[in-house]
Amino acid sequence: MDELAVDTVADPTLDDPVVIEGLPGVGHVGSLAADHLLEELDEQTTLVRRIYSHAFPPQVSVEGGVASLTCTEVHAISPDDARDMLVFTGDHQAQHAEGHYVLADAYLDVAEEFGVSEVFALGGVPTGELIEEYAVVGAVTDESMIEPLEDAGVEFREDEPAGGIVGISGLLLGLGARRGIDATCLMGETSGYLVDPKSARAVLDVLETVLGFDVDYDSLDERADELEDVIGKIQEMEAQGGMDLPSDDDLRYIG
Repeated sequence: MDELAVDTVADPTLDDPVVIEGLPGVGHVGSLAADHLLEELDEQTTLVRRIYSHAFPPQVSVEGGVASLTCTEVHAISPDDARDMLVFTGDHQAQHAEGHYVLADAYLDVAEEFGVSEVFALGGVPTGELIEEYAVVGAVTDESMIEPLEDAGVEFREDEPAGGIVGISGLLLGLGARRGIDATCLMGETSGYLVDPKSARAVLDVLETVLGFDVDYDSLDERADELEDVIGKIQEMEAQGGMDLPSDDDLRYIG
């Protein structure tokens, strides 16, 4: 296999599509949100591309005893009464800096093939502590994009996330801007050390307002209830002095 391979699975015609990137990162916020979108809109979803790269870990995933090479999958969604979407999902990001650049360019190439002019990268921003209210923090490629996102509930904070946005989400903004593509990163606040369905829902709530789709959240809320049980146990362990939480240095944002 070449260092990068893009397999075409289908080529549907899309109307003014927008990219949704939801690859693993802090709290798995982006991947939870993207996977939920695909599950809820399954009947309107088509797999269109598989993207393989030497930058991914050297492994296969196994489901029902069947192995498949690690890749990023791209699904097209054409919801009723909402913008068409291209959703990028997968189990891994690149393992090294060069691979992040190669894959970001490949993702943007696919986006341009479908006429995309707008990208939303989804992720989490770590707080380092358990939280009750889940804010969504934003970053954009042009100041003119801020006001409508603020109207949808997104917060724009001075110098946050600290250290910038590392990984594919950051590069989709940086490289997307160089191609003239408007790009936004939506980051749900999360503790940074738990898979966080509540934060994923907060991000999806914003995206739902901006793009106009309509999904049910029952399955995500069930996972959030399970999280509450885990948090209760963690708080009990903290109170007993039996658990060390990560430091701020351990929680640097990776999109």
